[in-house]
Amino acid sequence: MRRSSRSVVAALCLLTLIGAALLAGPAESQAPRSGGTLKVMHREDTPQGFAVHETATISTVWPSSPCFNNLVYFDPFKPKESVDTIIGELAEKWSWQDNYRNLVFFLRKDVKWHDGKPFTSKDVKFTFDMVREAPGAEGKLRLNPRKDWYANVDAIEAPDPYTVVFRLKRPQPSLLVMMASGYSPVYAAHIPPAQYRMTCVGTGPFKLKEWKHGEYIDYVKNPDYFVKGRPYLDGLRYVIVKERGTRTAALQAGQLDVAMAGETTKAAAEQIKAAVPKIVVTPVATNVTDNIIMNVKKPPFDNPKVRLAVSYAIDRRALIQAVHQGAASLGSAMSPYGVWALPEKELLALPGYGKTADMKAQAKKLLAEAGITPQNPLKVEMVTRNIAVYVDMASFVINELKQVGIEASLKQIETAQWHAMATRGDYQIGANLTGLGPDDPDANFYENYGCGSPRNYSGYCNEQVQKLIDAQSQELDPKKRLALIAQIQKKLEDDAGRPVLGWRLDYFTVWPHVKNMVPHQSIFNFGRFQEVWRE
Repeated sequence: MRRSSRSVVAALCLLTLIGAALLAGPAESQAPRSGGTLKVMHREDTPQGFAVHETATISTVWPSSPCFNNLVYFDPFKPKESVDTIIGELAEKWSWQDNYRNLVFFLRKDVKWHDGKPFTSKDVKFTFDMVREAPGAEGKLRLNPRKDWYANVDAIEAPDPYTVVFRLKRPQPSLLVMMASGYSPVYAAHIPPAQYRMTCVGTGPFKLKEWKHGEYIDYVKNPDYFVKGRPYLDGLRYVIVKERGTRTAALQAGQLDVAMAGETTKAAAEQIKAAVPKIVVTPVATNVTDNIIMNVKKPPFDNPKVRLAVSYAIDRRALIQAVHQGAASLGSAMSPYGVWALPEKELLALPGYGKTADMKAQAKKLLAEAGITPQNPLKVEMVTRNIAVYVDMASFVINELKQVGIEASLKQIETAQWHAMATRGDYQIGANLTGLGPDDPDANFYENYGCGSPRNYSGYCNEQVQKLIDAQSQELDPKKRLALIAQIQKKLEDDAGRPVLGWRLDYFTVWPHVKNMVPHQSIFNFGRFQEVWRE
């Protein structure tokens, strides 16, 4: 791990492991029990229904995960995710061939869709041909945030009902990690993709019973689930509560059993713990950044000096203290809680990471060169999602920008419109949260910084950076890959491609009767509820 903050990361990992042990309970004296229903917190009506491949938000992934399965998934009992913690779901086993150019999956033969139809290799080919927008693909997505995850896939073959071969244009070891993400479920080939916006036919441990818009999502146990004896629970109810204080109160009062991943702040957790000492709180990474998106195709942010001034203007350390009460960490494009981050001493040389006074002075200098001064301020509209954790961060950023001569008004956008708006580029500047499925450079760089990627909301494109992204993706030597990734991160910050302000922590909270609910370092990859049981 290459950074001076190793002790902080080690402490966080220790907290995660301790918390996971508390959540699971004393395994030597408690055998899992079947039965019962859990009430799970949800912050808003799921904006894309259950259409995970059309979404870029935990608001869809979290309540959809129990319905689906992946070919492979991160082990639910191991909070620190890596290629070594990947286990099979719909795939019994898999094999890399031809020096990471071909990935072969051997599928389970005992899997049924929730409507009783058999699962086969046809479903896998259908899903990933659709996501990569292959010529002749049978399915089509309205939004496709992760198309570029699969840009290196040349062909997908299904030589028999239980074998699938992904043939790649060049080596790409990270493909398997991306396929283990909660963003990578398999759809049914016999279900029109648009139908997933309204209902869910999956292979997962739970079957959708009812979605009452704005109120709840009910699941019941799948009696034909291919993992014998799972799930333990009879059902799940996701209770939709839009107001943050009301959510916290409901969890504290026992009206909810499980918090939503990523939604419990340090302050909320301290409040709940003080009122209910027995409740279980686990500090854990989220794999989510606070960041600024700026539309490089529209004035004034088509001017590199203005974009860079915004990055210099924002005091990241003050944001971490004021907005997160210290529950976040400095970092650039890759997570400080993972293995790819820049060392802290190298961060200090980047825009916005140095001494506050020096950074503000540099911001004013750049703005003055662009004709913007406190006497002649720049007036812009800052957009953000109409969710409390977004608005908190946006409000802080607006105050920071005002200090250097940028006057920003806040416009809040409903989630259902947010991603389409950002993809179209219908904005000037935005206060954004970006969640990464897995902690992997390919997943992050191709999705958020790649030229032409649907989720590269800023429209940033640097051909030199694109070549470096491709080079690190196929580099098989770990040290050489790490060096390339460091080079990319520095360049992204120097270009203000999407300035990163900090990496959030979650204080994941459950009642002690909830067992085997182990939070991971990424909020997107542990919501299956297959192993969870109620005491």
